Amino acid sequence: MRLNLYKRGLRVLAIAESFRRNGDRSILAGVVMRADCKIDGIGVDSATVGGLDATEGVLRIFYKLGRRDINLILLNGAVISWFNIIDIDRVYALLGLPLISLTYEPSEGLERYIKEYFGDSEDYNERVSRYRSLGDRSEVMLKSGHRVWVRTAGITEKDAAVILNRFTSHGRIPEPIKIAKLIARSILDLKQEWEEVTSTESLRRSASRMRS
Repeated sequence: MRLNLYKRGLRVLAIAESFRRNGDRSILAGVVMRADCKIDGIGVDSATVGGLDATEGVLRIFYKLGRRDINLILLNGAVISWFNIIDIDRVYALLGLPLISLTYEPSEGLERYIKEYFGDSEDYNERVSRYRSLGDRSEVMLKSGHRVWVRTAGITEKDAAVILNRFTSHGRIPEPIKIAKLIARSILDLKQEWEEVTSTESLRRSASRMRS
């Protein structure tokens, strides 16, 4: 079924992440937003920092939401969580929904960084293969006057520009992506605070046992 770009109730599932390099897991947050900027769904999952499981994290968010009214997947980048690469073609094939992955700066590519950081790892060849399969990014000029760079699956670049303009009120970052990133960052911060509290409590209990 062809995507109705101007449908009033058009819904996207936007997914963004937050991570710290010294952490083991990143937080993925998904926001279901209508074209009128009303939110009617939120999902959360995680991925391994520096791993190869980001694709599964994206899929889990979609499946856990259990929605049949999502029209498109919008990703805040396809290389996330310290070079954890999302297979956008696999996501499109499994979900049957058009997909847009966008970034905000021009780049000569990341392959040399993958070699620098993962050249000696067992999964180096797999990581490079996944990165190459993403293909090149295409530049899109938004009505706001800002440029973004996109990779797409199941949707033309022209139609992707229409979608991005519908969901971007100002600047270059679509509204559902902004909110998803805020949620992911807040959860990551809370997780760190909780870990610090539990670590402090554990130390106190250990010290108390030693004194007794």
